[in-house]
Amino acid sequence: MNTRELNFAYKVRHALTENLDNLPATTTDRLAIARKKALAVKRVDSPLKMLVVNQVLAGSVSGFFSKPSPWFTRIGLVIPLLALVIGLSSMYQFEQQQRISDTADIDAAVLSDELPLSAFLDHGFSAYLARQTD
Repeated sequence: MNTRELNFAYKVRHALTENLDNLPATTTDRLAIARKKALAVKRVDSPLKMLVVNQVLAGSVSGFFSKPSPWFTRIGLVIPLLALVIGLSSMYQFEQQQRISDTADIDAAVLSDELPLSAFLDHGFSAYLARQTD
């Protein structure tokens, strides 16, 4: 039914309800019979059937809330990316600190005369440094 038909049905129902006491008995009996026929023909309400596709992204929050909002979906996609960036930057910082520490140990050895300056010119020393950093 479109809206025009619904409006007409509401107007007819309203007019019949207002004038119910003024209608003759034969008319009310005919209306009651027509109503029974209409109810007999009416389809039984059945639940709607539809295909529901589950979201499988990290931003899926449909298990927690009935209707996930776009805000939760955006946050669900941003949080893993943010964790990845933080993890990679922390690994980079850790490696930098290790490199600085190794260089500081070598500089301390050179300054304390435990390691001669000519050691830097030796090819074996670079192999020694490579083994030390591993």
